[in-house]
Amino acid sequence: MTRFGDLMKAGFTGFSLIFFYSQQSLADWKDTFQYHGFISQNFVLTSENSFYGDSEHGSFDFTEAGFNVSLRPLSRLGLAAQVLYRRAGELEDEEVRLDYGLLDLTAWESPDVRIGLRLGRVKNPYGFYNETRDIAFTRPSIFLPQGIYPDRTRNLALSSDGGQLYGEYVSPIGEFSLRGNIGVPTADTSLERVVLAGNQPGEMEGKLSYVGQLAYDYSGGLIHLAFTAASVHHGYSPGLRDSLKEGNTWLEPYVASAQYSGERLTLTTEYLLRNFRSDHFGSSLPDRAITGESYYFQAGYRLTDNIEVMARYEVFYQDINDRSGKKWERRTRGLRPSFTNFAKDWTVGLRWDITPNWMARAEYHRVHGTGWLAETENPDPRKLDPDWDLFALELSFRF
Repeated sequence: MTRFGDLMKAGFTGFSLIFFYSQQSLADWKDTFQYHGFISQNFVLTSENSFYGDSEHGSFDFTEAGFNVSLRPLSRLGLAAQVLYRRAGELEDEEVRLDYGLLDLTAWESPDVRIGLRLGRVKNPYGFYNETRDIAFTRPSIFLPQGIYPDRTRNLALSSDGGQLYGEYVSPIGEFSLRGNIGVPTADTSLERVVLAGNQPGEMEGKLSYVGQLAYDYSGGLIHLAFTAASVHHGYSPGLRDSLKEGNTWLEPYVASAQYSGERLTLTTEYLLRNFRSDHFGSSLPDRAITGESYYFQAGYRLTDNIEVMARYEVFYQDINDRSGKKWERRTRGLRPSFTNFAKDWTVGLRWDITPNWMARAEYHRVHGTGWLAETENPDPRKLDPDWDLFALELSFRF
């Protein structure tokens, strides 16, 4: 199976009930039942600043665990469910939640073409890694490139409550796929803290939004290309004694992704152009529109069948018209130093597949800038250090 196929399989989870005509005998569906689970425990240490807990003194506050089941009761109907537990320092509340849920209904299938519909809580096809970002075995590193897959607002990008129309075509020159999501995105306090500069008395609510991805796979995954575009809309309902009014935010990211997967060497790059605008929040939060930019270059090399080394360089700019952040610092009168508007990250890592079920990782980051750090863990930006180191260890188990 291709790397893209692995991601699609790992990303296919959900839950629902439906009846659909099929020639498959009812006795066969029991053979399609599958269950899987995983758990990862991480250790994070930083020279300065906080990431996933009190990392300056060493933090174990990053734990992921999940359990999922899948079932195909009819030949054209798939069902599944996944429950996820996350403990992530101060980035988000510790909780157990239904992570994703959908049914997959195949409307048309032939040797070369497959067209279908997924309904429920559907994963967003965003970049290469968003659909499987919570499963350590499918990530290229302990932490994904934060400029494109920010952990401080991960719930915003993960999924939508709605539907996905998809199509797949196997041609003589490769495999093409197109997926389009329509639904309501998740909104939580982490989004409020980033967009509204703190947890406000009111509540952010997801509005009808759109995500689409066109992908191409060549020669069984030797080359994989993808382009993602989205329009994500949220509205704000003011609370009591709220200085903010009933406003709206729009996030419109465009991601170009490319990957080469050889026998030993894997090369990956992604480029993100991110348009953001907000309006009607009142005088305390003036209307604004900014365009951000992020990209990375990543190389992985398999020394043996069980050991892989990885290196990556990543750049994040909050505003492409203010890459140095100096305008931002002047506009905030020094409350937000210039280095909080960008981040440049050199990363090296090592992966060891101890057994098919156990994996260990070690990772080191040298970072200039703090643009993707969360204010929930670093409440005073003036106390941040622009040049800092991050070291992380991960132990993961799956079944």
